[in-house]
Amino acid sequence: MTDKLLNDWREKALQFEQQINRVVIGQQEAVRNIVIAVFARGHVLLEGNVGVGKTTLLRAVAQGLGGQYQRIEGTIDLMPADLIYYTYLNSDGKPCVDPGPLLKQGEQLSTFFFNEINRARPQVHSLLLRVMAERSVGAFNREYLFPHIQVFADRNRVEKEETFELPAAARDRFLMEIGIETPNDDTVLDDLMFNQRFHDVDALVGEIDSSLIPYYQLNEWAVQIQQTIEPSPALRRYALDLWKAAAEPGRYGIGLSDVDMSQLIQAGASPRGMSYLIRAAKVRAWLENRTVLLPEDVQAVYRVIMAHRIFLNPIMAYRKDELMPELIDRILEAIAAP
Repeated sequence: MTDKLLNDWREKALQFEQQINRVVIGQQEAVRNIVIAVFARGHVLLEGNVGVGKTTLLRAVAQGLGGQYQRIEGTIDLMPADLIYYTYLNSDGKPCVDPGPLLKQGEQLSTFFFNEINRARPQVHSLLLRVMAERSVGAFNREYLFPHIQVFADRNRVEKEETFELPAAARDRFLMEIGIETPNDDTVLDDLMFNQRFHDVDALVGEIDSSLIPYYQLNEWAVQIQQTIEPSPALRRYALDLWKAAAEPGRYGIGLSDVDMSQLIQAGASPRGMSYLIRAAKVRAWLENRTVLLPEDVQAVYRVIMAHRIFLNPIMAYRKDELMPELIDRILEAIAAP
């Protein structure tokens, strides 16, 4: 019975993916990674230039998941309390307190979208960190639970003024950091410019079927997926070597041009990060209609899971955008797949 239900859910997941790809074109890899994150129950950070479709993509995902949706804009004057409550004067001139975006929907909150998260102060990041890690927050002398919440955030990589870099602890709570780039296919670019369907974002997002994925069942089925997909002993060893190579690449004969490899890495991925890698790889195997975890599943999600979890020494950090993609490629090339 479980196999049939898992197959039914796979069909729904693939329909969900197809619908998003009709709304946000030219971003198939990013969409697949977000679908993996949804069924791995992990939070997602999108990064890209202005106007490449980050917000549209997240709105489409929220529409497809159903449930309650809340959004907040990152600003330099945003404070942690603004996520929990807001105050105002009512028509009688009396002060009132209403629940903020985190508390407003209670346990039915499914998707929390933090727009331009790097504009918010570190104090706000700290509160969000607890919500992401524990799916709860304390307020008004009680504990509020968010059993179904999934946090999506985006970060504008262009503007640096009045922004705050996310601390390592916060970044590690994101299952994935997904880069959104301008498509390079001329047909896609022509559609984005001249097809009026893509000019009305509200109507575009409204095309997504909001009843396809029952958000309140995602946690249950995420567990079933993880229990169903089995890794072989050889695959376990392969994943372990990938982990060690990310922390000590020189030990595995991995080198980069003009780089002292002994001085490159400050810290590799955490155990939590590696468990996230396997969780995401299992979902990828499930989407490919397999019950066995293969090296190609791990390879497919390695970059998007690991790149923000490998920390370079400060003397090399300014070259991160240049070095990290090459390092990831070299690791995947150097570690032989079983």
